[in-house]
Amino acid sequence: MERMIIFCMLFFCSSMALTAASPKTVKYRQLLKAIRQLEMTVKDKDVELLYTPENPVDECLSTAVTCFQSGTLKLQPENSQVNSTFTHAVKAFKRLILSDSGKRCESSCESYEKKTPKEFLKSFEKLIQKVIR
Repeated sequence: MERMIIFCMLFFCSSMALTAASPKTVKYRQLLKAIRQLEMTVKDKDVELLYTPENPVDECLSTAVTCFQSGTLKLQPENSQVNSTFTHAVKAFKRLILSDSGKRCESSCESYEKKTPKEFLKSFEKLIQKVIR
C-alpha cells in the first residue's frame, strides 16, 4: 500500500512539473495582459506617432523590444479616469528584459515606420507572442 501511495505522489508531482510554465513564459503572458489593458486605455487621437517594429528578424528582437519599451513611455492615458490602470500597465514594461541573441542587428528604432499608439500596441503584442513561441 505504501508503494502505491508513493508511486501516485511521484506520478502527480512529475506531471505537475511537466505542465508548469517557465517563469519567462509567465512574465511574457503578464506583459500580454498589460498590453491589452493599455489598448483599452491609451489615447489614440492627437498624439505623437511611435516607431513601430513589425516582423523583426530574430537577431533584431532585442532592438525591437527596446524600441517598444521607449515607445510605451510616450503613451498617454485616454482620460484621467483610467490613469491608475494605465500607469500600472506601463510599469510592467520598464522591467522587461529580453536576452540578446548575440547577433548584430543593423536596424535602429528610427528605421521603423511611425504608427498610432493602438497600432504600436498591436505590433508589440505580436512580438511578445512570437517570443513566447
